[in-house]
Amino acid sequence: MPNRGKRYLEALKVIDREKRYPLEEALELVKKTACAKFDETVEIAVKLGVNPKHADQMVRGSVVLPKGSGKSVRVLVFAKGEKEKEAFEAGADYVGAEDLVEKIQGGWLDFDRAIATPDMMGTVGRLGKILGPRGLMPNPKSGTVTFDIARAVAEVKAGKIEFRVDKAGIMHVPLGKISFSPEALKENAGAFLEMLVKLKPASSKGQYIRGMAISSTMGPGIKLDPVQVASLLR
Repeated sequence: MPNRGKRYLEALKVIDREKRYPLEEALELVKKTACAKFDETVEIAVKLGVNPKHADQMVRGSVVLPKGSGKSVRVLVFAKGEKEKEAFEAGADYVGAEDLVEKIQGGWLDFDRAIATPDMMGTVGRLGKILGPRGLMPNPKSGTVTFDIARAVAEVKAGKIEFRVDKAGIMHVPLGKISFSPEALKENAGAFLEMLVKLKPASSKGQYIRGMAISSTMGPGIKLDPVQVASLLR
C-alpha cells in the first residue's frame, strides 16, 4: 500500500483543498489525480439540505447517463410467460421467477440490477431483507417494477443509474470512468444534477444543494463551486 499512499500524496499537491472548482476544471483535475492502475470510477458526492429521517424529505431517483456508466451491468429480471421471453430478447442476463427467488435465498447474488413485472412483486417481496440493504430491490419509483420489460432492460444496459440520499444527507453517484473524456463526464454530471434538482422535496427548506465534491475511486476529493455548477443547469 505504500505506493498507493505516495501516489495519493502526490495527487494532493495538485489540488487546492480550500478552493471550490468549476466543474470543467474539476473534471480535468480528477483525471490528473487518479492514482490507480485500473480504470477508476469517477464519482460525485452531494450534500443535500434534507433530513432523510422524514419520509417527505427522502430523495431517491434514477437517470440514464447519456454517455453510459462505463460498467458492464448484469441484469436480472423476475418475469413469467411472454415477459420472460421479452426480457431475454432485450438482453437480460438472468430471467426467471420462483426459481430465481430460491436461488437468491440460497446466497446467490451474481447480478448488478434487478427488474420485475408488477405481478411478480408478491413473490419477490420475500427477498426484501436480502436485496433491500444491497440496493437491489426492484422499485416502481426507479422504473424497475414495470410491464415494459424491454425498455427497462435497455435503459439499465445503456447506463441508467439509481441513487438515493443516505442517513447523513449525502448522495454518492458514479458518473463514468476515468477513461471517459472530460466532456463525456460533464454531460453525465449535467444529466444527474438536472434530475436531482427536479427531485427537490417541497418540504426541504433553505439551501438544497449544500456542497459537492468529485473524485476517482482512489483519488482525492475535489470540491465543486455550487454557484458555477448551478449556472450550467439553467
